[in-house]
Amino acid sequence: MTKRNNQKLTEGNIIKNLLVVSLPTMFGFFAQTLYDLVDMVWIGRISAQAVAGVAIFVTIFWVADIINEIIGISAVSLISQSFGAGQFTRTKEVIEQSILFKAIVSMVMAILLLLVLKPLSSFFSNDPVVIRYILDYGVIRSAFLPFMFASFSVNTALRCIGDARYPMYIMLFTSILNIILDPILMFDVIPGTKICGMGMGIKGAAIATVISTVIAFLAGLYILLAGKSYVKISFTGLLKLSKENFKKLSTIGLPTGLEMFFRQGGQFLLLKFVSLYGTLSLATFGIGMKLFNLVFLPLLGLAMGGSAVTGQNLGANNIERTHRTAVYASFLGIIITSIIASLSFLFPEAIMRIFINQQEVIEIGRKMIYIISPSFIAVAISMGLNTVFTGSGYNLPYLVSGIASRWLFQVPYSALVVYVLHLPITYIWVGFLLAEFIELLVIYTFYQRGQWKTVRV
Repeated sequence: MTKRNNQKLTEGNIIKNLLVVSLPTMFGFFAQTLYDLVDMVWIGRISAQAVAGVAIFVTIFWVADIINEIIGISAVSLISQSFGAGQFTRTKEVIEQSILFKAIVSMVMAILLLLVLKPLSSFFSNDPVVIRYILDYGVIRSAFLPFMFASFSVNTALRCIGDARYPMYIMLFTSILNIILDPILMFDVIPGTKICGMGMGIKGAAIATVISTVIAFLAGLYILLAGKSYVKISFTGLLKLSKENFKKLSTIGLPTGLEMFFRQGGQFLLLKFVSLYGTLSLATFGIGMKLFNLVFLPLLGLAMGGSAVTGQNLGANNIERTHRTAVYASFLGIIITSIIASLSFLFPEAIMRIFINQQEVIEIGRKMIYIISPSFIAVAISMGLNTVFTGSGYNLPYLVSGIASRWLFQVPYSALVVYVLHLPITYIWVGFLLAEFIELLVIYTFYQRGQWKTVRV
């Protein structure tokens, strides 16, 4: 049933363990980030309205991701602590039941998303072309939501048992496949060539993502079922869900889910504020979010690896190693984001021009990049420290930091900028910068209190 992991994360050099688990994940997420950027480049060739449409859909879609995050964070704590404590039978059961539970819940979320997509599109834009792009892209992505969430589950399971190789290979392959499929499916003639494409427009971008997602899920599921990694699951185990695991998968990550609810609710309002400045500002916002992903996704890979390390060490009651893992993860994140922030600050116009040729959008984006780049450092430290919360299952800091940074500051601040002071959109970007540092302050306060040292699942 179970192979003993020769990369036990409770022993040996901490930085080495962190890198062994995190680097493959970071490379995998880098490939996904590269795809996201290339995807936006192709969509930018359609129009600024197409970019705005995708930006709006992504914001709507993040609401569905709340459920994914609740179950995913719960699974990280349960799987990593069980495996770190040598409870391999329990590890197997949690992996099986987390995949099943997330698949069931994501089907419900897909139906709800399809029902609300059109009215929410009209809430954010009154441009019929933008709304059409939202629906063309969003209906396809929403219908295949269960495959996307299930693929997250299998990759999370592999990382939590210390095997980040396979998720990296899967993400690299599917990202490259996505990049190849995009121009083939989107354009009548593939740009830069004389090769005929399928001319599906923005629908083609959505279909390319769906194909890659389905392949990613099937590949990860095969690895776990065939016992190619350290834990072998069974098909019959995927059909069972105990009351105990149902409760834990639903509740351990609940503070994180509530944090995402408040965060994405705030993001909803912020997107509405941006939309009041026009379609070009919406397009700039969409490009800005893709650039933020260039920072966020590698950091997420580092954080997911760090959470697996902290979870196993907490399962073995190694508090000092857990603390040092969080510190090292923060410093590694600072190194990564400092490089990206410096390049962004030095070449903002060149970066914007990669995505779109409209000078008005480029000018708005240049100012945006100047303002938000320093926030990357705050995000790096926050995510490094957050590894102890995810590993322990003590996720209340996520909730408090999200409420404080978004609802107590950023939303009221942005409303003041838009409705009272009538200031330019650059002041909206300032709100994004300050919110990240407020979130860091809250996270650091909880980290110092040390309640994560005693919480177990």
